[in-house]
Amino acid sequence: MRAQLASVATRFVNATSRRLGRGQGTVAGGRVGLRVDPELLEHLSTGRQVVLVTGTNGKTTTTRLVTVGLGASGDAVASNETGSNMPEGHVAALAGTVAPRAVLEVDEVYLPRVLTATAAAAVVLLNLSRDQLDRTNEVRMVAGRWRAALAAAPRTHVVANADDPLVVWGAGAARDVRWVGAGLRWQRDAVGCPSCEGRIEFGEGGWACTSCAFARPVPVATLAVAPDGSATGVWSDGTVRPLALRLPGRFNLANALMAAVACEACGVEPDDALSVMATVEEVAGRFTVREFGDVRARLMLAKNPAGWEELLDLVAQGHVPLVVSINARVADGGDPSWLWDVPYERLADRTVVATGDRVRDLSVRLHYAGVAHTTEEDPVRAVARAADHAAGAVDVIGNYTAFHDLLEHSA
Repeated sequence: MRAQLASVATRFVNATSRRLGRGQGTVAGGRVGLRVDPELLEHLSTGRQVVLVTGTNGKTTTTRLVTVGLGASGDAVASNETGSNMPEGHVAALAGTVAPRAVLEVDEVYLPRVLTATAAAAVVLLNLSRDQLDRTNEVRMVAGRWRAALAAAPRTHVVANADDPLVVWGAGAARDVRWVGAGLRWQRDAVGCPSCEGRIEFGEGGWACTSCAFARPVPVATLAVAPDGSATGVWSDGTVRPLALRLPGRFNLANALMAAVACEACGVEPDDALSVMATVEEVAGRFTVREFGDVRARLMLAKNPAGWEELLDLVAQGHVPLVVSINARVADGGDPSWLWDVPYERLADRTVVATGDRVRDLSVRLHYAGVAHTTEEDPVRAVARAADHAAGAVDVIGNYTAFHDLLEHSA
């Protein structure tokens, strides 16, 4: 009875929040529901096949890909696809639906708690790197907590990135792990061995500790990208599956391969899952093209140095002007010193306009990177200014609240 009351309260408060324009209605109701029934997430998960997706970068996109992949079976799939990735968002996503499957994006720190509550059938571990310096735990501590939680969940299938030493350490105590060779562009947070405090060396064949036996495990599937940009997933049994996405970037190909292996662990054929993943054009506004007056802008989200490294690879393939917008609000983390870890030097030959709440910090960083740029405090005007240098098309990269500000102001 308490769980039913809590579910009703969750739905009512979220619906009221949306009607009043106080948000997307994905968190407030969850808070109320958990106050009524602190075990609401456990109750709502009972009887469902639950998949959890976590990592520093790529959670929202991979959650979407797993959701549509599992949907290829014909089953309804519930999900918190808007990115509300703490327990309040989880109960909001599950309340009021009888979908037999659920895919939940989970904040890295909350994984142990959510895993215990949901008794998840599968967990997808993408990567671990520094994020929100003023409030996020040291990444090796997070990996250690994952390790302890997964060791205590013997019925959970784990799909983990074999190319990230911290993820391998976190997943290493699980009973069933399907390793995926998804790649790791950002390696600076994984140079210390979590097993013996030695040094990790990366090479063509993978990675290994120079002081102990800790090394890259053998993947069941590996991402292969050809010089022409075409990609395949190569399974250990010799099966080769094309990876054809509308979402851009190598990192999204890696997300899709991780998602396909997760779907396989849950009983859905990878070919069927990949077929429907190929229809996804944007995820929660990421990579969508929006209009600002006469200007068409492709909006992208980068929250930390690892995410920026990946997107710099993507925009390097084009020559349109680039708008960079940086805020430091609560959702972003208040410490923007991570800007100095991003290799903005790679933008030296681009037309760049800096904007956002922390435009001055960003401008100083770009100056020392040797990037000629202009500044405009208003993000929408910054898009218009950038378009003066091209035929009405620009790329925009912002961190969390900067991205959402522009998304809300676009047509």
